[in-house]
Amino acid sequence: MTGDCLGRFSKVSFSYPESSEPAIVDIDLDIRKGEWIAVLGSNGSGKSTLAKHLNALLVPTQGDCFVGGLNTRSDEGRREARRTVSMVFQNPENQIIAAVVEEDVAFGPENLGLAPEEIRERVRWALEISGLEKMSRKPVYALSGGQKQRLAVAGAIAQRPPCLVMDEATTMLDPRGRQDLMDVLAALHSEGMTLVTITHRLEEILLCDSCVVLSRGKICWRGTPGDLFLLGPRIDEWGLEAPAIVREWKILVDRGLIGPGTMPLIGDMVEALCQ
Repeated sequence: MTGDCLGRFSKVSFSYPESSEPAIVDIDLDIRKGEWIAVLGSNGSGKSTLAKHLNALLVPTQGDCFVGGLNTRSDEGRREARRTVSMVFQNPENQIIAAVVEEDVAFGPENLGLAPEEIRERVRWALEISGLEKMSRKPVYALSGGQKQRLAVAGAIAQRPPCLVMDEATTMLDPRGRQDLMDVLAALHSEGMTLVTITHRLEEILLCDSCVVLSRGKICWRGTPGDLFLLGPRIDEWGLEAPAIVREWKILVDRGLIGPGTMPLIGDMVEALCQ
């Protein structure tokens, strides 16, 4: 395992006791430090099962998962995985502990046994980067769904994990809430945090460095978001749907009005149309 590799899946397969079919099969995947990687697939493709191996909520039935160079089959490896990787899930209500915003963010650092000054600094930083600094004394029940999900992120990152996994974390959000959350992730990525986005929404991967597609528990494709968007009908075969901006972008690429190496950004598309 190289020094720039945060996590590695080596021939990982996992089967739930109640299922006759494995949830993931022969997964080989490296996650580099500082990378923003998206794991894509339709419902039941194995995305969440893969994600839960990164912080040792699950341990492989076959193969090995390494986090921070340690195998999660060992006690030390599982401890390292849980120190290294924080996860945010679909429903923020299930992840919020306290009744007041700043108290909820402080819960994780307090349990790490940090000094009060360090806890206050981490809470301040997490609230600021999550856009909740003006709501620190607000009761949690008064937050919107998007604000609660940002609070779940703030609580996770206040522990300063090297890696944050977002497991379908935008599912319950409206478009504005999803965009706010993506802005938070972009800010974290710019600070060097490793991000893993588990999703079936292709509009959420535009800023990612790389992506993999799961189908029936296996990795069936990997590459950059730009490469994925050029695949056209193959995307539909995996149960994914390209957002409208990507469909229009591909038309411009096919007509030679914009280069295939670009990303589907509104500014580039408007400039190409004006020319």
